[in-house]
Amino acid sequence: MRRDLLTQLNDARRERRAAVLVTALEGGEQRFVTPETLASDPLADELDAALRAGKSRLIEQDGKSYFLTVQVPPVRLVVIGAVHISQALAPMAKLAGFDMVIVDPRTAFATPERFPDVEVIADWPETVLPPMKIDRYTGICCFTHDSKIDDPALDEALRAQCFYIGALGSRKTHGKRVERLLAKGFSESDIARIRAPIGLDIGAVTPTEIAVSVLGEIILALRKKPLRTEVRP
Repeated sequence: MRRDLLTQLNDARRERRAAVLVTALEGGEQRFVTPETLASDPLADELDAALRAGKSRLIEQDGKSYFLTVQVPPVRLVVIGAVHISQALAPMAKLAGFDMVIVDPRTAFATPERFPDVEVIADWPETVLPPMKIDRYTGICCFTHDSKIDDPALDEALRAQCFYIGALGSRKTHGKRVERLLAKGFSESDIARIRAPIGLDIGAVTPTEIAVSVLGEIILALRKKPLRTEVRP
């Protein structure tokens, strides 16, 4: 591998940026591709699929073989609210391979006893999230139903371009949330990135069922382009 390409890969890893090293098996020609330059690459569709899957792979196009060395940051899931849904979601997220952190300033709820084997931070989102440097490989779930806690987290998540942003609440509750975010200067297209009501529409009722629907929606956002029928208005 060329030294400059190795340097770019190492820099991307350190800075939690996704990248693909494309190697032509015939001739050994290599190039470094990022999500920002992907659209202009002749292998754009294959590179996009590889980045979404997060796995290196061998592909063929026009009779030529290429190996895609895929590098993506570990996916983080930050849950705002140490509630029953969070308790159900925690073991599921671990099984799915997500690093999960729970943030809630309410110390009566945010306790290690209620969330074994999960990092719990009993503080306000506006204090916790900036030092965490949330990014495009971070998902944010807001479960508190309290605008004083959820809204600052949504603010940070929208600015960081998190790949998934979801918030619990009815459509009426979300309508008021939209008004508050518009007043903060976010555009309607920005706010449309929030999945609300949170989770896939599977008729979930119990905390465990809601957690299943949320985890499914997170995986959908991470791994595949949504179909037209899956795009929320």
